[in-house]
Amino acid sequence: MAGATVTVTDANFEEVVLKSDKPVLVDFWATWCGPCRQIAPSLEAIAAEHEEIVIAKLNTDENPTTTAKYGVMSIPTMNVYQGGEVVKTIVGAKPKAMLERELSDFLA
Repeated sequence: MAGATVTVTDANFEEVVLKSDKPVLVDFWATWCGPCRQIAPSLEAIAAEHEEIVIAKLNTDENPTTTAKYGVMSIPTMNVYQGGEVVKTIVGAKPKAMLERELSDFLA
């Protein structure tokens, strides 16, 4: 699973994210969101470089249930889930180095 981002949906969110034995960063995004497109390459790179965290993407337009459940009001919002709980939230587009700093607790 490492090496690429994973697509999650309302249907598989619990299985892929909440039941994962690794921390999972979920990028809440939409196709029309410029900043979301801006951070996509950074997230792809982090996914390729770090096997210890799963990088998942959830399209907010196609998956309103999960988006609403976690109170995502602006995108990009990235939640890190560990043991089925949100343990960190990052809001807004940030450069890769800053994302890695924000995620340092979860990266080896």
